[in-house]
Amino acid sequence: MLDKIVEPLLKWYDANARILPWREEPSPYRVWVSEIMLQQTRVQAVKPFFERFITALPTIKDLAECDEIKLMKLWEGLGYYNRVRNMQIAAKSIMEEFGGEMPDNYKQVLSLKGIGSYTAGAVSSIAFQIAVPAVDGNVLRVISRVIASYEDILKASVKKQMEDKIAKIIPLDRPGDFNQALMELGAMICIPNGMPNCEMCPLEWICKAHEMCIVTELPKKTQGKARKIEDRTVLIIKDGDKVLLQKRPLKGLLAGLYEFPNVLGHYSNDEVLALLKEKQLSPLRIQRLRESKHIFSHLEWRMIGYVIKVEEMTEPSEFEYMFVDTKEAVETYAIPAAFQAYTRYINIRLGEVK
Repeated sequence: MLDKIVEPLLKWYDANARILPWREEPSPYRVWVSEIMLQQTRVQAVKPFFERFITALPTIKDLAECDEIKLMKLWEGLGYYNRVRNMQIAAKSIMEEFGGEMPDNYKQVLSLKGIGSYTAGAVSSIAFQIAVPAVDGNVLRVISRVIASYEDILKASVKKQMEDKIAKIIPLDRPGDFNQALMELGAMICIPNGMPNCEMCPLEWICKAHEMCIVTELPKKTQGKARKIEDRTVLIIKDGDKVLLQKRPLKGLLAGLYEFPNVLGHYSNDEVLALLKEKQLSPLRIQRLRESKHIFSHLEWRMIGYVIKVEEMTEPSEFEYMFVDTKEAVETYAIPAAFQAYTRYINIRLGEVK
């Protein structure tokens, strides 16, 4: 039955496709960058980040040669920073192995660091018109509903089955448009949360889940583990017009990024002052900041914060840190979104906090 969706889906896409910067000029590099950005991030949020990134690094060569601090800053706000690290590794491979051009071969694209079957399918079909599927969460949802499948879409075997089904029906003359049409339908009509807009769907007439009134039951997903919750205290430590940043370990969560010093647990004023003195910092004033939280895929940080004025440093501190000019901190270093609630206090003077 799936072969019957091709014509109505493409007709709908021709009339309803969103205008997106990477669609207007679907070069292999632009498609690749957009698809990596769109992992874990919504389309509307990606647009300004995409323009900023492509303007600064317009070619694969530019990406391969980019300084790490600049690269992290260009990615700031998108999160999941390993995505852009893997992109740079892949860019270097493209420079060394493929003469600086994205290979027009699905298996070679798939061999690149950080590129799985979905991204390889998207780049190959959209940029090179190779008839291979690109199956993401949107596509899994649409197909699960159309065929009324209760298979767990988080299983690799189920995703492979879906890829095989789509590979049999993908049109040879418009593979990129077909893949994008399925994604677009999932993003705009056959939405994940709440009731989908079935009355606007070009596949309503053939959708088994709609016919059986089980649309909201699908797709089937295994329930994940509950997130671990961590209490943290964030310290905005200022010495005149400078603020203290420290670099996170090169492995693990937010690896290699710059952050405000922070510790496990919710510290009182007195506990913070004692900690700073223990680290050979001399606090002059301290002010409590508002609470905040940040949710990672597997972890939730519940944070409190303090902004602290310290005396000019005369002795080394036990913090692995650097004091940087507040303007430089904002413009140069990628501070993770987890600390977004506290970045606005970089330039604030004590006593101005509301």
